[in-house]
Amino acid sequence: MKWGEQYGSEYVNRLHAGVQRHLPELGRFVCFTDDTRWLNADIETAPLPATRAPESANAHWRKLALFRKGLAGLSGRTLFLDLDLVILDSLTPFAEHPGDFVAIRDDQLFRKRMARNKKPKREAFYQSVANMSVFRFEAGQHEDLLKSYMSEHAQVVSRYKNQQEYLSEHLHVQKRLNFWPEDWCVNFKNDCVPGPLRALVANPQCPPGARIVVFAGRPKMSTVLAGRGGSWFRRIGPTPWLEDAWTQNG
Repeated sequence: MKWGEQYGSEYVNRLHAGVQRHLPELGRFVCFTDDTRWLNADIETAPLPATRAPESANAHWRKLALFRKGLAGLSGRTLFLDLDLVILDSLTPFAEHPGDFVAIRDDQLFRKRMARNKKPKREAFYQSVANMSVFRFEAGQHEDLLKSYMSEHAQVVSRYKNQQEYLSEHLHVQKRLNFWPEDWCVNFKNDCVPGPLRALVANPQCPPGARIVVFAGRPKMSTVLAGRGGSWFRRIGPTPWLEDAWTQNG
């Protein structure tokens, strides 16, 4: 999904090329966008789907609109990928992994917060929250998520901080939520960049088994690829392996 000016057409073009390289059995590649300019001609485009909830909430909950039945004629297993990620290895396992709805476990992307140890119920909840950077679902099979959000909008946005928490609890209750193996999707900042002080002499490395690098929190992907980011005690050194994957993808 691409809207606004935060991500240029090159993000879509390189994501498409990366998917073509790493998922030979690709069926369709669809970009939902409000601006089709400069996208490669072989990229299929469709208008941005709307949740039909109050406009002020759409930007933060927009992905729920992907669950509308008949959307762009999608059917079967559908893999969603954010624009600000780099594909490193085959995506075929993402297509074949068992489960009705499969996503990244959000908690694995961030460092543990010590305060949670005093709140077991809250910690258990966080362990069941899905990150929506990379997820797979059966097209048209989760429209109840969207319908509940639309019909009970005020209650939903007051109870849940974001669409991830809402979706996760909904699917967890239905026993339909599954997670990717932990090493498949890694967060650049916490999994690739060495820890404080060690980063002064060591450069970011690709963790073994990583298939996708996501950029949850800061630094952003554009900052890293431009050779910037980090702090004096946790510098971000050269990342040729990441840059190679990004450029080879398009």
